[in-house]
Amino acid sequence: MADPIKKITLRDGTVRYRFVIDVGRDADGKRKQLTVTENKLADARNELARLRHERRTGQLILPSKMTVSQLLDAYMASKADDLEESTLTGYRNALVHVHEYLGHLRLQELTEEHVESMVAWLLVSARRRGGTAGTGLRTTTADGVLGRLRAALRLAVRRRLVARNVAEYITIPRKARKADRRENRREEPWVLTEVQAFVVGIREDRGFAALLLGLMGLRPAEVAGLRWEDIDLEAETLVVANTRTMVGNARTLEKDTKTEAGERTLPLPSPVSRALMSAQLTQEVEQLSMGSYYQRSGYVYVDHLGLPMDTRQLREHAYSLMAKLGLRKVRLYDARHSCLTFLAMNGVPDTILAAWAGHTNASFTKRVYVHPTADDMRSASTQLEALLGFEDGPSQTAV
Repeated sequence: MADPIKKITLRDGTVRYRFVIDVGRDADGKRKQLTVTENKLADARNELARLRHERRTGQLILPSKMTVSQLLDAYMASKADDLEESTLTGYRNALVHVHEYLGHLRLQELTEEHVESMVAWLLVSARRRGGTAGTGLRTTTADGVLGRLRAALRLAVRRRLVARNVAEYITIPRKARKADRRENRREEPWVLTEVQAFVVGIREDRGFAALLLGLMGLRPAEVAGLRWEDIDLEAETLVVANTRTMVGNARTLEKDTKTEAGERTLPLPSPVSRALMSAQLTQEVEQLSMGSYYQRSGYVYVDHLGLPMDTRQLREHAYSLMAKLGLRKVRLYDARHSCLTFLAMNGVPDTILAAWAGHTNASFTKRVYVHPTADDMRSASTQLEALLGFEDGPSQTAV
């Protein structure tokens, strides 16, 4: 067999060694070839052997001029049919930072050092205010950016565009996480007494039923999307199957539940069932009084004209009530945390807890949503008294 490596003499007399190797076929079935030129014969032989081995084992990666930005665009295109619009918007927002810092680089030239440099930039000055460099992002936000880059690079590895994912083992520095927790302490979810004070204080509010649904563990988008057809007041159950969520805090998107586990049937606690009956009666009275101006939309959370209200309206209404009652302002979403913490502390099994929340993973539910307080841990303290209460036992005197 003829040697595939050819000796090439350039016009200036310089000697090079060149070979051409088949590397597969393109989308149209045409043969693709790679031409390689080396300065030394030994280097050419080594490179030819490497390429043949990688071609045989399916590890061959062809040179590519694709940039990081082009990869990110391909990644988003691959997700278009798998993700909800609101999730896609979140992904795009996260990848804006990667486009800005790394987008111009050739994908095959991207290194761990580049990614580490981006992480440092994210934590120091990535936030933009008025078109000028601002402060750093929160570590949780930086985590999201890094996570999207990792996912995009996994796609690049699967498509044989790069040999490895250079972001796979890059993490947010522990020191930065600790500093972020110190400087940005988030309000803890309400404890039992605060939830009860809120319930008592809003009994006469028109949105009482919707707010109770949030306090029993429904997501705000699930509350906004709940329809009367989803509720069986006689059986005291509701089906969570529809949501109305905000995209960019400006447009409402109606869709099914976030996950398959999110579509669930829940029994209604009696106070919630009674509140829903009252809300239904209120809507009927308003329809009679407004006549043709009333639009019977079929939703539980509506305004005086029957039009469905969104999560922003629900949130702002809840905040105004918190201020009126002199209660700590907490995220409306944290009502889920308060509910699930209460259920967990009162012996509800993990599998039931996760099913109630609409999760598939019970350990995730407990790790993220259950926040035991000092009062919740009182029972542990009582048990320790038996171990540590030496003063109640017989005294001992050294001999």
